[in-house]
This record gives sequence, C-alpha cells and structure tokens, in this order.
Amino acid sequence: MPEREKADRTAEETKPDEAPKRRPVRAKRVKASKPAKAAPQEPEETSRLEPGQVHVYGLDGKPVKAVDLPAVFRSDVREDLIRRAVTAFQANRRQPYAPTHGAGTRHSVRWSGKGQGVSRVPRIRGTMIGAQAPGTVGGRKAHPPRIEKVWSQKINEKERRLARNAALAALSDSARVASRGHRFKDGISLPVVIEDGIESLEPQGSATKAGTDLLARLGVLPDVERAKAGRHIRAGRGKMRGRRYRVPKSLLLVVKDPSRVRRSFGNLPGVEVVAPSGLNAEILAPGGHPGRLVLFSEGALESLRSWNA
Repeated sequence: MPEREKADRTAEETKPDEAPKRRPVRAKRVKASKPAKAAPQEPEETSRLEPGQVHVYGLDGKPVKAVDLPAVFRSDVREDLIRRAVTAFQANRRQPYAPTHGAGTRHSVRWSGKGQGVSRVPRIRGTMIGAQAPGTVGGRKAHPPRIEKVWSQKINEKERRLARNAALAALSDSARVASRGHRFKDGISLPVVIEDGIESLEPQGSATKAGTDLLARLGVLPDVERAKAGRHIRAGRGKMRGRRYRVPKSLLLVVKDPSRVRRSFGNLPGVEVVAPSGLNAEILAPGGHPGRLVLFSEGALESLRSWNA
C-alpha cells in the first residue's frame, strides 16, 4: 500500500468521534392568554370630586369647575317630616264644598202610607217612581259634605323648615333620584349646577328648542321625554273639571330670575321653574317622595349658603 494512503487512513482512525446530529427542537406555541378585564372605572366627571362637591357645567354641557354644596345639603333626610309637610300643603289648598241647598229634594212626591204592599219610599205623584230619598235615583245624599268642615292642617314653622332642608339633602343622592323614576346621564353630579349664563340665554330661533338642546347637552333630556310619554287622561270626574290630563313630574329648575328662563323651559312637560325663595317640601318632593331631579343655576345655589342646616 502506498505510504500516502496509509497516512490518510491513520489520520481518519485518529479523528475523534463526531457527536450525533440532533433534530432541531421546535419552540412550543404558547397560547396567548386573554387580557384581564379592567375594573370598571368611574366616569372622569366624578373621579375628581371630593365628598360634598358637585361640578358646575357650562352651556356646552362640559364641567367647568367643582364647588362645595351648601351646608343645608348635609341635613338628615327625614321622610316623616317631608310627608307631613306635603300633606299639610295639600290640605291647606283644599277648598270646602257642599251640595247646593235643596239638591235632590226638588220633586213633588207622596207616600202612600203603611199597609199598601209597597216599600215606604216617597214616590213622584201619579207614578211608582221613587224620588227624593237617599236610595233613589236623583235623590239627596245621605251624609253629604258640609261647607263648615275645616280641611286645613297645622304644621310648626320649624318642622316645615326641617322638611324643606331634608328634601334638599335628598337631591344629591343619585340612587334615590333614580328610584323616583328620573332619567339622567351616567356620571353626572347631582344636583345639576350650571353657569349663570342660563338666565341670560337668548335663543336665535325657537326658545323651547334652545332649552331642549341645552338639556340634551347636560344629559337630563331623557327625563323630560319620560314625562311626555307618561301624559295620560286622568281617571274620575276630574277630567271634566279642567284637569283632563295628568303629567308626571320632571325636572325642577331653580334660578334667581324665573321670568327669564320660563320662556325656554316652561312649556316642557313636567318641568317647573322656581326661585330659591319658592322652594318648599312639596316642590322638592312631589307626593312626599324625596329625590327629585333638580337643576340649579350657580347663583341660585350660592344663595342657599345662608340657610341653616
């Protein structure tokens, strides 16, 4: 064998053993986990408010600043006093009434006497038609209402004032306001406070249209629409006495000069416009149920700071 071939064979025999080839390891596919749902955050409008504060909204519906509520809004919500005051307000407006003199007795009747085989009922002469007695058609009432009856109720001045303050304190509880059926935008601070520009609002076209647009920007227009949808014919004889329709209570506007604002909001169903001096338990808690949706102008809210809680 040639020496060159021997050298090549010897070199091959002296080479170290090569490591066996391994198949490349594929990286395992890790299933991407779904991102955890973030906890629901409060709207930006209420996240920066401290207890006892509300936002002041501009005419564009956006918050401008935050102000502290007057001390009267920290009163205790006494529902018993509210209902007593509302009942007194309603009773003091009640008008006494009675049937006219001689009602039900304007008949020429006779009684045939005992032993005739008929009931002892006065009857119209010449007929067997009963009349004049309480149990007959067109007869008088057995126990009619009297004009002398006093319907009014007395309530102490201190109780009336405490009831008003209690109704004011319930305005800032959004859960209580929603339980009354009012509808408003989520995250809005209650009571709603708006700049004093609402009192100098000068619409270019329809005044009611301008007021409706402003309420829509503030997020309280759904409550006016609820009142409009709830308008219905009253049950009973009241429908024949000038009270044919009944409309649910909606937004209450409290401004320093109601005459300027009533042109834009007075025609909306269920909406009332009053001055701070006109606030009482019945207006703030219709029917004795506290928690009405109320919109204050900034100046009207400032005028309540002098009220004692």
